[in-house]
Amino acid sequence: MKATPATVEPAARPKISEAQEPVVLRTQDARGVVTLALNRPQAFNALSEAMLAQLQRELDAIASDESVRVVVIAAAGKAFCAGHDLKEMRADPSLEYYERLFAQCSEMMRAIQRLPVPVIARVQGIATAAGCQLVAMCDLAVASTTARFAVSGVNVGLFCSTPGVALSRNVLRKQAFEMLVTGEFISAQEAKARGLINRVAEPEQLGAELEKMVAAIVSKPRVAVAMGKAFFYRQAELGIAAAYDAASEIMACNMMDEAALEGVQAFIEKRPPRWNKE
Repeated sequence: MKATPATVEPAARPKISEAQEPVVLRTQDARGVVTLALNRPQAFNALSEAMLAQLQRELDAIASDESVRVVVIAAAGKAFCAGHDLKEMRADPSLEYYERLFAQCSEMMRAIQRLPVPVIARVQGIATAAGCQLVAMCDLAVASTTARFAVSGVNVGLFCSTPGVALSRNVLRKQAFEMLVTGEFISAQEAKARGLINRVAEPEQLGAELEKMVAAIVSKPRVAVAMGKAFFYRQAELGIAAAYDAASEIMACNMMDEAALEGVQAFIEKRPPRWNKE
């Protein structure tokens, strides 16, 4: 059942400078590691409509680019992402607008999971509401000891329903629900203990810890990682019998791939595999 929207007066739309910097900065190194940096530090990297649209464009482009091996989602400034841009949301208080906005955000989040390469969140500061959702939707996450996480919409009367979808697929149900109904922050160490993130490092070691993970991934055949990622999420929605049936089929197909045949032969011959890194 759809909620009946309250009668509210729109707030003034924030002024946007035509000369402002891009809201998402993209870089790519020689290994095919793409970094998408959220670039609204003055707004704690809140997910404006423009930022959501730019992230979607970048993810769509990456999906068909076979030179990409890993995507890192990072952020400029002190905050990783403070969720949706509440000022922008308040400027157009209509049910139609909100439905369109949350659908846009959900599609961008799902695009992360559909990518054929791993996506790693590099979390240097707070990640709240849809920002915490963004971390949860990434395949992997490395965070600074100074990072904190919350799904805090309930503090302003807006239950974080869409972030809850991602959160409940990362952490245990009662822990997820506690975060959703209290809006309280958890530390990076607690986020790791709960399964929201993979690794924690001191701020000055965050880049080095991220690089360890990236290097481990890019040393593996792209095709095996792509097949594995797609199946990992698909099997999670299946019953155990169907999951094993599908896994058997995937592994048989994977085994027939040139990379797997070479890897197994190299193991038998006790030598490093000679993989085509493309």
